[in-house]
Amino acid sequence: MSDILQLQNNKADLQQTRLHREPMPQLQEGEALLRICRLALTTNNITYAAFGETPHLRYWNFYPTTDKAWFHMPAWGFAEIVESSVAGLAKGERFYGFWPIASHVVMKPVRVGERGFYDGIEHRLELTSAYNQYQRISTDAAYRAEDENYQMLLRPLFITSFMLADFLEDNNFFGAKRIVVSSASSKTAYGTAFCLENNPNVELIGLTSSGNTAFVDNLGCYARSMAYDDVEQLDASVPTLYVDFAGNNALRNRIHDHFKDNLTHSCFAGSSQNHEHLSAADAPAHGPTPQPYFAPYQIKKRNADWGAAEVTRKFNEAQLAFIQRTKNPQQPWMLVNEHEGLEQAQQLVEDLVAGRIDPKEGHAVVLV
Repeated sequence: MSDILQLQNNKADLQQTRLHREPMPQLQEGEALLRICRLALTTNNITYAAFGETPHLRYWNFYPTTDKAWFHMPAWGFAEIVESSVAGLAKGERFYGFWPIASHVVMKPVRVGERGFYDGIEHRLELTSAYNQYQRISTDAAYRAEDENYQMLLRPLFITSFMLADFLEDNNFFGAKRIVVSSASSKTAYGTAFCLENNPNVELIGLTSSGNTAFVDNLGCYARSMAYDDVEQLDASVPTLYVDFAGNNALRNRIHDHFKDNLTHSCFAGSSQNHEHLSAADAPAHGPTPQPYFAPYQIKKRNADWGAAEVTRKFNEAQLAFIQRTKNPQQPWMLVNEHEGLEQAQQLVEDLVAGRIDPKEGHAVVLV
């Protein structure tokens, strides 16, 4: 255990990766060393990379590197304590959270309690608090050992889906009778549709590439799917809300031009196609100004409305239902592929950046 092995990406070219070794540091008082066991890699990770310098996100800052030309992509998963000088954290304890794609990580656990801990290392104090929290599996009501791959693949996406659906319902869909969702085959998109599928007040339309329409239709959570080329066939007189998971500026402008003032709201909640910053794009000529959606804002609101315990209870209930729907052996929405070690993770990251991933597949990197 002489080195920490890290998978890094080039800031100028996300598809360029390298395996980098750092010497294992001497553990200081108040620190803990964790061995990373299992990570989920999805297009969500590529979104983290693409928005690495966006002021309110700053994903490149969670695990800084010694070379400013390279960044360390974070990913959700599980890790176990190897060594700890912190009271309340025992060797072998397993935690769920936001880790670097690496063999090990040194953290500075603070606010240690029944639920888990926060990483209190100085450079993370100004970053979004939700990403700094690490959950003990022993006190996680939604944890199921047999579902670790599904939890780490779906939970970080599904919290966005769940809170986005809640945000839209909380705002009465901005007066819309139809929701058009781009990149409808993505897990975050169909997670949102899963949360809204029983709402009788809106029709859900899933936009996708022509090759994915059958997959989207088979999900059953959209009223129907449409290929991107056919979006102008939708009745433009129906009040419509656009949720952009694709980050495709040309598509967004077409939708705005087609619906004009009947587009009641336009928000972007991720970018599966465009790895540029959406804020740099020209505003559409028609319709409302596109607004970014950021799940922690709605979480904060609902914590105030309902209390944090009730927010957690509602989310856990929905997440467990979503996992069961996703892994349904009769009609699975996702098939999980496991990749052994950081060498296989390296190829997987390159494939994700290039878009060479089947939407029906989920990918887990197993490190131990």
